[in-house]
Amino acid sequence: MISFDNTENAFAYKTDPELKSAKFVFSIMRRSWLVTVGLKILPSFIKWHIPFTKTIIRSTIFKQFVGGETLQQTAKVVNKLERYYVQVILDYGVEGGKKGETGYDHVAKEFIQTIQYAATQSNIPFISIKVTSLARFGLLKKINHLMEAGAGNLASRYSIALQELSIAEKAEWDMVNNRMNSICLCAQNNKIKILIDAEESWIQGPIDYLAYSMMALINKKNVIVYTTVQLYRIDRFKFMEARIKDAIESNFIFGVKIVRGAYMEKERERARQMHYPSPIQPDKETCDKVYNEAIQFCMQHPTTVSLIVASHNEQSCLFAANLNSKDTVHFSQLYGMSDTITFNLAKAGYSVSKYLPFGPIREVIPYLMRRAQENSSVNEQTGRELRLTKKEIKRRKLNKE
Repeated sequence: MISFDNTENAFAYKTDPELKSAKFVFSIMRRSWLVTVGLKILPSFIKWHIPFTKTIIRSTIFKQFVGGETLQQTAKVVNKLERYYVQVILDYGVEGGKKGETGYDHVAKEFIQTIQYAATQSNIPFISIKVTSLARFGLLKKINHLMEAGAGNLASRYSIALQELSIAEKAEWDMVNNRMNSICLCAQNNKIKILIDAEESWIQGPIDYLAYSMMALINKKNVIVYTTVQLYRIDRFKFMEARIKDAIESNFIFGVKIVRGAYMEKERERARQMHYPSPIQPDKETCDKVYNEAIQFCMQHPTTVSLIVASHNEQSCLFAANLNSKDTVHFSQLYGMSDTITFNLAKAGYSVSKYLPFGPIREVIPYLMRRAQENSSVNEQTGRELRLTKKEIKRRKLNKE
């Protein structure tokens, strides 16, 4: 029987100073007012090169949630995780991309270099990418709007939407497709799996189609490309069912990472401001129920679906683990969080990884801001992280006495 309360297993990879640092970070994150202030001033401090800002970030929140600023720095974390049978989902942590076509091309090259690096490492079977780092947000938003206005299945709505783009927008979108093709084909050639992240609902349509089309092209015999389904959205379970049906009919493997979601506060606020029904599940209980139903549904199609349970929810992880999932499901948690889940699953022989971002501090600030927001808004999660960290510190202290 797996226990997610075993802190000795969970924190064996952390030194005493690292544990104390984690305790400090989670203590700060419990103070929502302090997080709110920090989120408002940190980006400006970075932009204005305020002295010691990067040093403070690097030694606290960056160290907790990011592998390093370069692949070489990140390798130290990767190697440490490997000693505890934990794999890595490597993420070049750029959110929103470097602006302009040259910037997007640069990020695409970084992804390709990351794939090539991962192929030389035994412990990095996955990399994660965000389409907003490869495409202009406004273009994604327009295509999504046109898709929502269209009729038919995903492919039909996508095709209709493209017809409404200007010549310049079509050329711009072709470049996005070229970047995605290059990245996914490189992944296929190097046998590295690509996880395409889900993003805001108002740009998700074209992201869904890009992921679907890449899977249909590449995932014929082996799974290389995964999409991400955010199950805190009320429409996503049916969406996932439809895509699995498509995969069965078109004879390809549907790779899916299921998450609860990362944009809940932003989604609710936009729905309120623009006066449309919130796309978010009505309550946590409903979201938890749908998430577990998604696990069960995916596992009923083992030859068609390759499933990643990306969750910090203990009940969902236990639910999946108890469904004879050692050979059929991969588990994943964010680096710096839920170590009691990750390392205890690994100890019990399950396939599990840490989602490990890397990149210059300036470029991963949006990612760090989301981590801070999520932890401060989900106080139960932060409280648990803090309690378990304190428990391990106390256990080690007693053992030394």
